[in-house]
Amino acid sequence: MDRYAFPHDLLRAQTAWYVTYEELATSPSKAVAAHRRRLLPLSRAIAGHPYWQTSAGTRAARMALKELARTEARL
Repeated sequence: MDRYAFPHDLLRAQTAWYVTYEELATSPSKAVAAHRRRLLPLSRAIAGHPYWQTSAGTRAARMALKELARTEARL
């Protein structure tokens, strides 16, 4: 059983963030702006998610979310 039960929208946003960041790192220079524009709302959605206001929203949970999202993104 998972130690953290992340909301699906939070996990999807973090996974999309990693996928977009990887695309930014490997994209031609003309696509950079589009990827950066995509990262901004994803970053806001992740950082401002109500999950972080609960008792489960610890630093360890943030790291676990990142690790899980990297696995989901297969990076």
